[in-house]
Amino acid sequence: MSKFSRFMKENKNVKPNERYAPTATLQDENGKPLEWEFKQISSRENEALRDACTMEVQVKGKPNLFRPKVKTAEYLAKMIVASTVYPDLYDVGLQDSYGVKTPEELLYALVDNAGEYQEFTVWMQKFQGFTKSLDDKVEEAKN
Repeated sequence: MSKFSRFMKENKNVKPNERYAPTATLQDENGKPLEWEFKQISSRENEALRDACTMEVQVKGKPNLFRPKVKTAEYLAKMIVASTVYPDLYDVGLQDSYGVKTPEELLYALVDNAGEYQEFTVWMQKFQGFTKSLDDKVEEAKN
């Protein structure tokens, strides 16, 4: 038996998908908010999402010196889209019904209440294993 047998892939726990109702405006026939289904994204997927949402901004007073800045709202929307199993945010018929062309635009159309969307992003970050939301980290950095 290998000294690393506990680290083998077959011993790794996989977090199950979870359900969450991000908005009260979409309801079933009994008036209960519709639940969506979400999956975990991998560390590699997360890095790709964050890289896609990172831009270089010039440091004030320092010509030719730049620092990375994550476009937080874009990153969170992409994280939610990548995590969503149901409904299919890539479905053209669903996008057309809201007059949008991307899964991120559809996400914003489906969850168009600002307070619900904020709660949704906090839930998603915790579901993905972040113990502090990005907003919390921004506030921490400011202080």
